[in-house]
Amino acid sequence: MKRLKNGSLPPAPDPYSPVLRLLVIPLLVYLAWLIETFLLAGNTGLLQHPDPAGFAIYTLAGCIVTGMVFPILCIRKAFATGAVNMFQTGFRSLNRTIVIGPVTGAFIMAAILLFSPFGADRIAFARAFLLLLPGATASVMVCWVLAGTHIQASVRKGGTVVSITSGVVVTGILFAVSVLAANPSLRMEGPLFRPLAAGFFIALFFFAVRDVYATVMVAAAAEVFTVAGSLDPAVLREMPAGIYPLSILVAIALVAVHFWLSRNYATILVRSDPGPAGGDRQDTSAPERLQE
Repeated sequence: MKRLKNGSLPPAPDPYSPVLRLLVIPLLVYLAWLIETFLLAGNTGLLQHPDPAGFAIYTLAGCIVTGMVFPILCIRKAFATGAVNMFQTGFRSLNRTIVIGPVTGAFIMAAILLFSPFGADRIAFARAFLLLLPGATASVMVCWVLAGTHIQASVRKGGTVVSITSGVVVTGILFAVSVLAANPSLRMEGPLFRPLAAGFFIALFFFAVRDVYATVMVAAAAEVFTVAGSLDPAVLREMPAGIYPLSILVAIALVAVHFWLSRNYATILVRSDPGPAGGDRQDTSAPERLQE
């Protein structure tokens, strides 16, 4: 394949219409994940009464396969056409993550100390965090890494304000619906303000910070605050030990996805040549499929 002057490979021709590629396909992935979440977690009350076997099926099928692998398969197409790059998905450099992660963790710890829904029982919050971590990781991958970046790409011509506003509103609603699917009892507790507020907050955080790991931490913590009323502290204290390795497995899967993407795709900064009138140079980004 012929390379561009900057040495990168040109974007691949797009065989699909923008509406199909940027909106319809991500929505179908979201719906498949939403239905699976409801069937495996919400319909069975799994998060209220977790058991290792049911949680294993939910984690592997709903959170890793549908919630993480499917989005990456779609993102590959967006990388190839240049619609989305690594920066936008939130898979950033190790050095940046090392800085953002602890800072985010410190703010979360402060929120727990000040506003924990379980009061002084910090262990209950930690166990709830691990219980909800697989679903939170999948929600970040589906709602923001996939849907959020594609929605922004579809309205990019409208400018930054339109792009960010559209991304925040739509993905915030998608997250709120997914929380209700996993925790149907929330619908009986009154207004849906908390799921929507959590969704909009996570969306603003993701689009501002663009770091997957930090966003997963925020999403898991926000979900604990959102659904704490439906979680029994006594059940959390008796939570089977088999839940913990499955939660850690999701974190390992996220790192594996990042490693695979970083090995195969890169966003290359390209400094354009000055115009004939000696105009200012501008930085642009070009996706490149790395050669094995």
